[in-house]
Amino acid sequence: MAARATWGSHPPCLFLTSSRWHPAAFRSLKPFPLDSPLTRSRRRIRCCASPTIGPFDDGPKSIGSGEDGPVLAREEQIVGSAEGGHISLGGNLQGGIWQQVKDIAMFAAPATGLWLCSPMMSLIDTAVVGQSSAVELAALGPGTVVCDYMSFVFMFLSIATSNLVATSLARKDREEAQEHISMLLFIALVCGFGMLFVMKLFGNQILSAFIGPKNVHIVPAASSYIQIRGLAWPAVLVGMVAQSASLAMKDSFGPLKVLIIASLVNGFGDIILCSFWHYGIAGAAWATMVSQFIGAVLMIDSLNKSGFSAFRLSIPSPSELLQIVELAAPVFITMFSKVAFYSFLTYFATSMGTITLAAHQVMIGVYSMCGVWGEPLSQTAQSFMPELIYGAKRNLEKARMLLQSLVTIGIIAGCILATIGTVVPWLFPYIFTSDLGVSSEMRTVLLPYSVAILITPPTLSLEGTLLAGRDLAFLSLSMISCFCLGVLLLLTVNKGFGLPGCWWALSVFQWVRFLAAFRRLTSPQSMLFSAELINKNLGELKAT
Repeated sequence: MAARATWGSHPPCLFLTSSRWHPAAFRSLKPFPLDSPLTRSRRRIRCCASPTIGPFDDGPKSIGSGEDGPVLAREEQIVGSAEGGHISLGGNLQGGIWQQVKDIAMFAAPATGLWLCSPMMSLIDTAVVGQSSAVELAALGPGTVVCDYMSFVFMFLSIATSNLVATSLARKDREEAQEHISMLLFIALVCGFGMLFVMKLFGNQILSAFIGPKNVHIVPAASSYIQIRGLAWPAVLVGMVAQSASLAMKDSFGPLKVLIIASLVNGFGDIILCSFWHYGIAGAAWATMVSQFIGAVLMIDSLNKSGFSAFRLSIPSPSELLQIVELAAPVFITMFSKVAFYSFLTYFATSMGTITLAAHQVMIGVYSMCGVWGEPLSQTAQSFMPELIYGAKRNLEKARMLLQSLVTIGIIAGCILATIGTVVPWLFPYIFTSDLGVSSEMRTVLLPYSVAILITPPTLSLEGTLLAGRDLAFLSLSMISCFCLGVLLLLTVNKGFGLPGCWWALSVFQWVRFLAAFRRLTSPQSMLFSAELINKNLGELKAT
């Protein structure tokens, strides 16, 4: 990947400064047939921002000339506005990157709160439990792997919802969007009850196999945690789909209000049950479980108020299920590979003893809290890119400008988060633990920890764009490759390098993800450049 478009040698314009990626390269691309759906839908709206013509355009045309002029002028006024509380990105290309950054912030700022709630709940659990017992703090490590990390595997439901609903709305088909929501809510409910029974029947066996015989003394505490948290599986997955549907409608304020309430419930519950009533790790689990149920109920109510029915469940037919699987399977592989790597990271930390595991639990909690700031950038790409790539207002140049803005924000956010996220555990470790051995072990991983945080937000913005463009085969293969490389590194550094070695493996894992996604999106085969790839994907969208 290379350093062909590095930030030091070029201005922060990923796709428009390098001669290899200049829009003039579009001239060599084969245009769509004149009778294709994409060409017919594009005939009345032609790009006039540059004399260089993209694959969707017949030729240059100025604003106001001919019959298309007034239509285009009105469209440029509408794109970039906020209608009914739902934000539309795009805007006039001459508006510049900073105007688009402002538009992105209008959507991503409240969306940040959505992603912060879950790691914040875990971090509150960590801080409260860590004040009373190092053993229970260590037990939170495998406990959160089983509860939180396994819920990340089901992120394919969230991503499928965002992708399908956003694409349907971009095509102005609300009934199709409702059908997708109904089917995915049903699938989420089935998966939720399935996971509830798995936790009840096999939770202890999973924990014992993960923790190993050296740390068998933490199994009872971890078991009580996952058994209580397991009761909320149906609510977690249904709430996940409802939240993603709202975000696909470009509404980030409604879900934010819901999760603020849920987080407050969790925080007060932790304080009362753990600090005052001394229920320890079980009290933290009860507080989180109750807050997740409340969040799911309020999220369903928010979705109903947006004009869609969250109570209209639909059992997918075999053909519909197959179509959803075709989209969800690569996403599942991607998320499973990512979660499996983080699980291996905790597994190797578990083998290093209770103190090391407790330190790792604190650091992975803070890392999750910092890294999650990149998720709104991914969600912004998933919510707005389908309209620019496949929708009625399709414009690849605006899509590239949007990605440029997202990566720029990601790099700035990464630098800020790496600084703040390193200072807190370095200077104020007593916030999380009163054990001097744990705080000393925490400081040994600060350098690889900060290097990993630095690149996480821009990586998520790139991967969100790949998801929005449905370049799923590449994304899944890339993540599998990164997982294999990461595990190989973990097996190597586990012999003599201790916990810092594990965190250096995490840093390499994150940087390889960034380089792979960056190289893909700046290649001529990217959906941001390739008309043939978009034509192929649009045919699959119609089938879905």
